[in-house]
Amino acid sequence: MYSIAGAAYIEEMGYAMSRLEVESNLCDDGNGNTIHEGCSSRQTNKPMEVVENEIAQITKLKSTPNHLLSRVGAGRPQLPVSPVKMLAGRESNYSGLGRFSSADCCHILSRYLPVNGPWLIDQMASRAYVSQFSADGSLFVAGFQGSHIRIYNVDKGWKVQKNILAKSLRWTITDTSLSPDQRYLVYASMSPIVHIVNVGSGETESLANVTEIHDGLDFSSNDDGGYSFGIFSVKFSTDGRELVAGTSGDSIYVYDVEANKLSLRILAHSSDVNTVCFADETSHLIYSGSDDSFCKVWDRRCLNNKGKPAGVLTGHLEGITYIDSRGDGRYFISNGKDQTIKLWDIRKMSSNATCNPGYRSYEWDYRWMDYPPQAKDLKHPFDQSVATYRGHSVLGTLIRCHFSPAFSTGQKYIYTGSHNACVYIYDLVSGAQVATLKHHKSPVRDCSWHPYQTTLVSSSWDGDVVKWGFPGSSQVPAPSTRMKIWRTRFFED
Repeated sequence: MYSIAGAAYIEEMGYAMSRLEVESNLCDDGNGNTIHEGCSSRQTNKPMEVVENEIAQITKLKSTPNHLLSRVGAGRPQLPVSPVKMLAGRESNYSGLGRFSSADCCHILSRYLPVNGPWLIDQMASRAYVSQFSADGSLFVAGFQGSHIRIYNVDKGWKVQKNILAKSLRWTITDTSLSPDQRYLVYASMSPIVHIVNVGSGETESLANVTEIHDGLDFSSNDDGGYSFGIFSVKFSTDGRELVAGTSGDSIYVYDVEANKLSLRILAHSSDVNTVCFADETSHLIYSGSDDSFCKVWDRRCLNNKGKPAGVLTGHLEGITYIDSRGDGRYFISNGKDQTIKLWDIRKMSSNATCNPGYRSYEWDYRWMDYPPQAKDLKHPFDQSVATYRGHSVLGTLIRCHFSPAFSTGQKYIYTGSHNACVYIYDLVSGAQVATLKHHKSPVRDCSWHPYQTTLVSSSWDGDVVKWGFPGSSQVPAPSTRMKIWRTRFFED
């Protein structure tokens, strides 16, 4: 257990809280080799781990065009089908649908990655920790260490709709979550209190309990033993009635927003619970990831008194910083301090955790040390993951990873921030690193892909929040932007 003084720097010990850090020479090739500014993006030299199971077929089905459209014109049908051929096939109604299907749309849109730019949205004098689009993409939330949370109206030229000054902040904004109806936002820090703000009110400036009320939701319970913990992760359920949180007290909490009371506490792991989320819209399943290196699945319908998980997934060699659900109650990805993203199928989970078998012969702390070279080629002997993705760096802070949107890409990609100030995009099935976005000068903790547009926003400890688009955009990047982009030929027409 950590004291509050210790918990105040659980994520980033060794960095000055009050000073904005600019690490312009911090660029890493993903294998621990420091490359000074000006380095080019490149693909890892290690062979790719191609996914050959059900999710590969699902992903292909979601982004493969109608077979009749691929036969337009002379020659043998090939993938990918050019947009010109597909448009010609649609006009001639080759598919018989009279329109593009969702898979047809994904086949076209997923070829145009948000790698053009970036364009500066905002620049603050403190580190950006959170980047989130709303479910419909009309709003964007950015949370900063200097107590500010800004909500931008995307449809109105990224105008600041709400400027929130956080209440009782401890260390930083660790997480935020918008309610599904986009009326309320909750924010967390290294405290048991989650604050809730009315985003739908008319006031632009929201100064806690001065211009507006920031209600406090107390996540502490009677069986906490008086221990004051911090909250690393908080998420609304799909219906907006509940919140789930992961804490430095090794526990998962579920809060009933309507009843305004804590409804469940699970002593879930043997170390900090850095990340939690609901598996799907039913909210029955919860995924959790911890510094104990395990991912766990919790079924609230059959939790017994001992609070045992429905299953455990083993494979990471170090702690887990973030989990993102595919939304189907079956697959999710996790970012780990072993410098990997892993893809999981919960049907492979075991009933008990398989202890790490003494593989570690080194001591290190990800908050201020490079990953040990001798650990780079280690693999867990009981790895249950479906695939592993390498190239980015997970150091210094709880770096986040995500699936690309279902509407425009068929969740064909996964993407992540990185300690080396880049954003990485990987092909889900092939494992190939298909794009690396470079602009920032400090770690990129979070990034978010618009649910319907080819737009990605990244936020960094350098205080910049920037927008990336697809090649061919009429906008011109700022002259000061220093960026290099690597893309495979697959995406070049």
